[in-house]
Amino acid sequence: MKIIEVVGRNVEEAVKKGLDELKVTRDKVDIEVIEQGSKGFLGLIGVKEAKVKITVKKDYSSDARVFLRKVFDCMNIKSEIRIKEEKSVLKINLSGPNMGLIIGHRGETLDSLQYLVSLAINKDNKDEYKRVIIDTENYRSKREQTLKKLAQKMAYKVKQNHRCMKLEPMNPYERRIIHAALQSDPSISTFSEGQEPYRRVVIDLKKA
Repeated sequence: MKIIEVVGRNVEEAVKKGLDELKVTRDKVDIEVIEQGSKGFLGLIGVKEAKVKITVKKDYSSDARVFLRKVFDCMNIKSEIRIKEEKSVLKINLSGPNMGLIIGHRGETLDSLQYLVSLAINKDNKDEYKRVIIDTENYRSKREQTLKKLAQKMAYKVKQNHRCMKLEPMNPYERRIIHAALQSDPSISTFSEGQEPYRRVVIDLKKA
């Protein structure tokens, strides 16, 4: 984060000088007026320059793009990176050849990459925390639909066999999808057990 202090005959002049020095537009910075300045008596005696402190705002999108580009260069992967910032969420969509390598087994590599980007852009951050969502080839949506179908299928087996079903270990995001998919079923209850990264969802009949 870059911070400079600039003086000028008035606040506007000081701000303009600072923006020119930083080569940024006004919307990219925070401005704090330290001294308003004064013209003094007859513009000669007691003249005081204005002073402002200009802080360049954190550019989450740029930081994420730079980080991802370094990772992909190391992996020798070509990818187009599209980033959309929505309030407290940074949505990143990747496209290109060999996206299967980015997704990994059941999205594990994609989840790890998402976690690393989140750490990178929020490190030593005194501003707003940004949540990161990374997707490619619409994987997240496809995986969500697969998990919802799995939840319904397992719930049906529980009702038929009157025995609980333990699903494979999943990350917190995927477990939430399972819980949400079955929360309206009056005869089914779900809960999680185990320690990360082996924590799993258990589907069982509701107790009478």
